[in-house]
Parts: sequence; structure tokens; C-alpha cells
Amino acid sequence: MRATRREMMRAGVGALGAAMLVDRARAGEAGKDARSQAMRCLDYGLSFICNPSPANSVRFWVESRTTIIDEKSGQSRVYYQCGSCKSENTFAPKDLFQQDNYDFLPILGGDDWLIFRRKAWLNENYRSVVKTEKVWGKPILKLREAREVTELATWEQIRDATAAAIPIVTQTELASAETGLRAVIECPTKTMNVSLDSKMYQVDTGPIAYPDLSKRYDPQIECLRLAFIAFNAPDFADFVVEQPTSASQDGKGACQVYHYAKPFSVKAKNRVLALGKV
Repeated sequence: MRATRREMMRAGVGALGAAMLVDRARAGEAGKDARSQAMRCLDYGLSFICNPSPANSVRFWVESRTTIIDEKSGQSRVYYQCGSCKSENTFAPKDLFQQDNYDFLPILGGDDWLIFRRKAWLNENYRSVVKTEKVWGKPILKLREAREVTELATWEQIRDATAAAIPIVTQTELASAETGLRAVIECPTKTMNVSLDSKMYQVDTGPIAYPDLSKRYDPQIECLRLAFIAFNAPDFADFVVEQPTSASQDGKGACQVYHYAKPFSVKAKNRVLALGKV
């Protein structure tokens, strides 16, 4: 890259702007040097988004990163999916969890937060997009790149890294020829299955921010859905997306909830990375 983060900060670019510019530059380098780009990833144990609001300077853990590249314009944007929590009476003297409780999960992209609020029923405000300044102020990205990354190109390498309890991160690249959009989903592997008998592995991880590339959304952040990802080969990935789902066993009941349902498979390019030497 032409300018380091520190140089951009000296030039007057804010913390969020500097971080986004660095990520966009890195995403733009993908087409020039795919292997070099594949060897970069976040250290998800050390990456956070801080916020400066005096009322609540909340810190979110970064759980996955989705980069969407527009092949027509050459522009890209990075989205950071954060860890979930529960609805709270923040800083109350007692009864800290709200009675009408729900799961809360935010995704940051540019100047927007996409916020998911999942209740026990099909609530209307399940997802909402708000400007960053309207909630916790301008976000401060505290991201750490992994110091040493090793690509795990064989089953034996994946087996050994798994057995050695080395942190593993995957990158899954999706593309749509119709819309000219491409995306890279990067996430730490929470569950890794290894079969010594059949010499196979299988990643099972989530939630992640799955991008719908079938059409162009405005704002683009609206294309993201919460999903889990699984794959056991370099050329495809399966997803199960959170969506309205019948709560009855036979699927005929009137009650619906938000649940991960209707698995599907897509062509993909998967990379498995170890955060360290194997």
C-alpha cells in the first residue's frame, strides 16, 4: 500500500476512515496478488470495535469480516460482524436484563450499523439500519492482523493444526457474474471436524455476515444476512440463513420465528489459514 495507517492518521484521516481505507486498499489488491491477499487475516481474538459515546462507550468483539468488491467500479467495502449479546437495562441498579428479552447483534459498514434484534416471535424490527452517530458515536476500529499466517493446503496440514489447537481462520470467496459483485467472507473456525478414517475435514462456523450478491442493494449493507457456513472442500460452501421459519415440526403451524433454515450450496473458493506455524 502507498500509505501506512500511521501516515494517514498524521494526514488527518480519522481512526474509522484510516481503518476503512486500509481494508479497501487490501481488498483492491486481491485481484493483483490473490495469494498474498489470502495470507492476510485478522486475529479475531484481538480485534474489537470501540465507541466513544459518553453514555455508553460500548466495545464490540469482531466475530467475522465480509468484504464486498464491485468488479465494475473497482470499489469495495468491508463489513464487520460483531458478537451478539442480550437486551439490557444498561447501568441499572438491578434487573439488568430486559423482561421482553431479545438477541442483539450489530454489523458495521462505512457510516452504518445494521442491527439485528431477534425476539421469540417474528418481530417487525428484526433488522434496522442506523447511522453510527445516532447510536454510540463514530466507531474506533481496534483491529489486529495476525502476525504469522500459514495457508493449510492439505488435509494433513489441517489435521495437524486442528490437533495442535492452533487458531484457524477461513476465507470464502463468492461471485456473481450477473451483478459483477464479489465477496470474501472471513471468519475464525469455531468448530472443525476431522475424520482420520476418511481423511476429510469439515468447517462449521457462525454466525457470519452472508452477502446476497444476486442484486444490488441500496444501501449495500442491506444485502447482509446472518448465516452459518460449512464446507469440506475448496470449491463449494453450504449456508443456512436466519429467516422466518415455521415453529411446528410439520411446517404447517401458524407460528413463525426467526431461525436458521433452508440450507443451500454455492460455488466458492475456500482457503484455510492457521494463525502460526504448523
